[in-house]
This record gives sequence, structure tokens and C-alpha cells, in this order.
Amino acid sequence: MTDDPLAPVLDGSAPAGVLSWPARLPTERALEAARAAGWETGALDLAGVSDKAGLMAACADALRLPDWFGANWDALADCLGDLEWWPAGRGRLVLVRDWQEYAAASPADWRVLQEIFADAAAHWRETDTPLVVVMVLAESR
Repeated sequence: MTDDPLAPVLDGSAPAGVLSWPARLPTERALEAARAAGWETGALDLAGVSDKAGLMAACADALRLPDWFGANWDALADCLGDLEWWPAGRGRLVLVRDWQEYAAASPADWRVLQEIFADAAAHWRETDTPLVVVMVLAESR
């Protein structure tokens, strides 16, 4: 039994999708494992993001979205649905950390973002270059 929740996805024995990453494990471990398996990575840190404009700017920066990204929901969905702008490797991994505060402050926008991530992951699931979105869980207090 491995203590790596990504291993089955990275080796192709489990489907890609939106997954959870335990707070007890360092996030760099997920990124390093993906890179070692030949996947491209992006880390979206939402610490301090309090509105949709900040979210869009964080996505554009962290994911290195193309110049044509229009900083709205449709443009984000389009970017994640057509990943020609992002080199593929064996797949692509987006790690999302410190999202809990934003989710609590903007629950409607958070639901939209979750749907976009889920739809994009489902779209790429059965391809040669899947997309995985890894949500880093908060530590319990």
C-alpha cells in the first residue's frame, strides 16, 4: 500500500479527475511526483484571493493561461477545454491550495469553478493526456 494518493492516476491505473490531497502531505510531493511521471504541472494558490477578479488573475498567472484568456468563466472553461496552449507531457496536473477561505467567502463562484474543473477533467479523462485537479485539503483544527 502506497502513501501516495496520486500514484494510481499518474501510472494510469485509476482515472483522472478532481482529487483530494491530504493536508498532512507536502504539496510539493504531489508536484514532484507528477513531474517525475512526465506530467506538466501548475500550482494555483488562492491564499488572499477574495473576489472573482482576483481568482481570474490567480488562474492566469499560476496556469500561465494564453494571452487570449478573457478573465471570465467562459474563457476559463475554454482554456481548460482546449489545452493546445499547455504542453502535455503524459498529462497535466493543477494543484489548488488555500482555497477554503475563497470558497467560504464566494460560495457561488466557488461552485462555478468546481464545475469548470470537473468538466475539464472529465473532458480529458479518456485521452492520452488527462487533466487532474488536486484539491489540497485543510488541516482539521
